[in-house]
Amino acid sequence: MSIFLLFQTDNWKSRASRVFFGAFDSRNKAIDFAKYNDLYCHNSEVVVVEVVLNQFGEI
Repeated sequence: MSIFLLFQTDNWKSRASRVFFGAFDSRNKAIDFAKYNDLYCHNSEVVVVEVVLNQFGEI
């Protein structure tokens, strides 16, 4: 099972500049939310990160 986390960040996509905007059950819903709320602009980027839940493994 996966969830998708939506962040808005600067043009260089640095982790220090990420602002969390929500968790979604599909990538399309996250992108639609970003478009609806005008998170895309000339000096920022939108990042959608997939997180896998309920999975165990060694790294």
